[in-house]
Amino acid sequence: MAGGSTTVVLVALGANLGIAVAKFGASVLTGSSAMFSEAIHSLVDSGNQGLMLYGIKRSARPADDKHPFGYSKELYFWSFVVAIMLFALGSGVSIYEGVEKLKHPHPIADVYIIYAVLGIAVLLEGFACYKAMQEFNVRRGKRGFLTALRHSKDPSLFAILLEDFAAMLGLVVAGVGVAVADLLNYEPADGIASIIIGVILACVAMFMAFEIKHLIIGEAADAETQRGIMAAIKAEQGEGKPILAINEVRTMHLGPHDILVAASVDFGGNVSADEVEAATARIETAIKSKFSDVRRLFLEAQSVEAHAAAIEAEVKHEAELVGAEADEMMEKSVQTKMTPEAAQRQSANITARPMSRKGRKRSKKKKG
Repeated sequence: MAGGSTTVVLVALGANLGIAVAKFGASVLTGSSAMFSEAIHSLVDSGNQGLMLYGIKRSARPADDKHPFGYSKELYFWSFVVAIMLFALGSGVSIYEGVEKLKHPHPIADVYIIYAVLGIAVLLEGFACYKAMQEFNVRRGKRGFLTALRHSKDPSLFAILLEDFAAMLGLVVAGVGVAVADLLNYEPADGIASIIIGVILACVAMFMAFEIKHLIIGEAADAETQRGIMAAIKAEQGEGKPILAINEVRTMHLGPHDILVAASVDFGGNVSADEVEAATARIETAIKSKFSDVRRLFLEAQSVEAHAAAIEAEVKHEAELVGAEADEMMEKSVQTKMTPEAAQRQSANITARPMSRKGRKRSKKKKG
């Protein structure tokens, strides 16, 4: 699966580098803002794909003493950087260039060059998009497109797919903008197209950042995987079997193909250590044989009562942390306001101040 993602990224990188060169050449020759925005878009995409390849390579490093769970999450970090670059550079430059074109409109020269470059770009981007979609369809199974996109744990795939869709849509917008400017002699259309391309990139970047944020924080495995893990543990539960009760099962994606499983089970008081070891080995074998992405499984032997007490202590601790944070915020808020004692002291100080000469004269007149 990881190899599939790498192939998709390499195809997209090759396509975007060639397209970026062609678009920059066309923008210089024709003076088209939409074409310049598209050139920036392709250049940013190329840089993003380079970062994706770097992230894929870095995340594949084995675990060590400093990072005992490995480096899988590094792919999520570099994917988040990609989203920021797409927003700041791709979207920002496109909108800026469009606004400048609206302020200082000028005709487009040699429009046929733009049409030729757009045609080539559509073919190359279409091929890259097809390869990304092909790999995505293999992984999403029977899920709908948007549902699979939101549940995907591999940003190196869905980020490239979104970038390719944005690129295709941007090419259409650029073509329409140039055609309107050329055929209808409406020069601002080129700048408007550039701004629309920038907005498209901003929307894609924000969607990517939102989804990748959840992966960085730590998302659970999908529902099907969780059910399979639970079924493998339940197979060891029941009459004549070692597990008396399943307290809790937690999962978390450390990477697209790296799932951590932690489970708490009650083995009962009459189960020997050898039986616990044997049951644990059977559960691990059953889970890993069916779900190859599960790399680490931790099974904790804990009574139902002890687990309930631990959960209660955890909830209490979290409540105390929230309460302490609220108290700190309240204290800071109070410090910005005057306390009643401070107000009383200030009032006493004002009363004790000597009157000015004018004040004494006004006081004597009132007494008279």
